[in-house]
Amino acid sequence: QVQLVESGGGLVQAGGSLRLSCVASRSISSIDAMGWYRQAPEKQRELVADITSGGSTNYADSVKGRFTISRDNAKNTVYLQMNSLKPEDTSVYRCYAYLTRWGRYWGQGTQVTVSS
Repeated sequence: QVQLVESGGGLVQAGGSLRLSCVASRSISSIDAMGWYRQAPEKQRELVADITSGGSTNYADSVKGRFTISRDNAKNTVYLQMNSLKPEDTSVYRCYAYLTRWGRYWGQGTQVTVSS
């Protein structure tokens, strides 16, 4: 099992930046993939970004060039650096961890609100 705790959300003006953190309860070096989803009210859940154990990354088209996902294995933490934030980035952001054998685990989510 993996427990995930997110932090770093908050209220920011358009054009600003936030960094989300997701701390895992175990070593992440053996976790196959970790990433972030977001879901706003009345909208479908959207994969924002993910990163594999090998360091390969993937981004939603809507955040490419603005968001960066990274991992620090020594701290068991995955980060999502969000720059040039837009009001449409407003959402609950949830971290996940995927293990091929055990499936997907989720954090509780952190609210990001971008004001215009």
